[in-house]
Order: sequence, then C-alpha cells, then structure tokens
Amino acid sequence: MDELISIITPSYNTAPYILQTIQSVLNQTYTYWEMIIVDDCSTDNTCDVVNKVSDERIIYIQNERNSGAAISRNKALAVAKGKWIAFLDSDDLWAPDKLEKQLEFMKDNKYHFSYTNYSEIGEESESLGVFVTGPKKISKAGMYNYCWPGCLTVMYDADVVGLVQIADLKKNNDYAIWLQVIRITNCYLLDKELAKYRRRTGSISNHCYIKLVKWHYMLYRIGEKRSRIISSILTVKNMIFGFWKKVKYVHKRGEEK
Repeated sequence: MDELISIITPSYNTAPYILQTIQSVLNQTYTYWEMIIVDDCSTDNTCDVVNKVSDERIIYIQNERNSGAAISRNKALAVAKGKWIAFLDSDDLWAPDKLEKQLEFMKDNKYHFSYTNYSEIGEESESLGVFVTGPKKISKAGMYNYCWPGCLTVMYDADVVGLVQIADLKKNNDYAIWLQVIRITNCYLLDKELAKYRRRTGSISNHCYIKLVKWHYMLYRIGEKRSRIISSILTVKNMIFGFWKKVKYVHKRGEEK
C-alpha cells in the first residue's frame, strides 16, 4: 500500500493545539503521506510551533492575507500530490492507525469516498464522553440532506474525483467539498472510532441557531448556485436531518447502538 496520502490542514491561531495534531500524524502506522498546512495569517505563534517540527513530509504554506478556510483548503488541494486526500483540522487528532485502516477499508471494498466514527474532546484534550457515527452508505441525496461525515474523518480517491475547488464560503466549506465529491461516488462508513474532534469555545457548532441556518442557506445558494426557493427547501431539510443525526448517531459514551 505505497500510495501517497495528502492531508489537508487549514490553520488559524491554533498554536496551543497544532503540535498535538501534527504529532498524531507523525504517529501514523501508514507513513507515506504529506501534510499540507495552510496558515491563514495567524496572529499567534502558530508559525513558530510548526517550524519546530523537522519532517520533510510536512509542507507549510502561509497565506499572504487572511482569506478564510475555504481558500486555504483550495490552496492545499491544488498543491496536493497524493492519490488519496484526507482532512484533518489543526486542532483535531487521529488514532495512530487511522490512515492504515481507512486505506485498507477503501482498497479492499473498491470505495472511493469514506469516513469514520469519531469522539469529542475538550480544549484540554479531556474526553467529553460523546461518540459520533453515521449512515453506512451516503448517496448524493443523503449528502444533500445533511453533512453526515466529520471533516477529520474523510478520505477520497483523487484519481477518481479529480481536483476539487469550492466557493469562498465563510462556513460549511468542508461540506461544500463533500457535495462535489458525492456527485461522482457514494460515501461509505468505516465503523471504527479513529479520530477525536476538539470542541472549542467559538467553534461553528457553538454558534446560535439563526447563524447556522444562514450559513446552510449560503452553502446552497452560493456554493451550489441553487435558486432561493431550492436553497430554502434544502436548508429546512438540513435542519430536520440535523435533529435526526443527534437522535440516531450522536451518543453518550456507553450508549452506542
């Protein structure tokens, strides 16, 4: 399994966390990877932290001006050389065998798009006792209903999908990528917990409901170039399926079904 995996990591002011994130990549049992970190003009010492890591597989790019996560992801995707594209935000973590198990899962089943389960941690890396999974198979219609995969768990086959570039969206830009990929291939769940999502104060998941609705609408209206009516319908469906996800696929530790 000697195929290069490109890891897409946008970063902005994550100095307290990014070294731990990088270390979780360095700890991977699958070693043929490149990690493309695009720093969006951090105002903390993220640059100093990253530059202390000496590994030629890590590519560190600094934006000339603050441009947002969508532009940073586009830049990383444009320079990625891997057959496989994986995503890891600069404050999240992987299990040591994440890449190995996911690549094996995809190659054995001839899948081109997959995601895994994950758990949630807090700002001090403490467990929050939350476990998140999702549907075994996500079709195009299913992905439009809701963003089931956690960004930190996704991998796709770039040879099949091609280069993905998305609109300059302030939020939901990872979801915008999945909506492009799902047009080409279905997405499948590797039913193993292989990542840890860090829930931080000020993250999108902690914003008010009205802002979340607005960002979902903008995803469909601008990112997908849908009409106002269709964008509104898709936004309502997204809210409904978001509630369904919390009921069916988000569990307190020990309550997994």
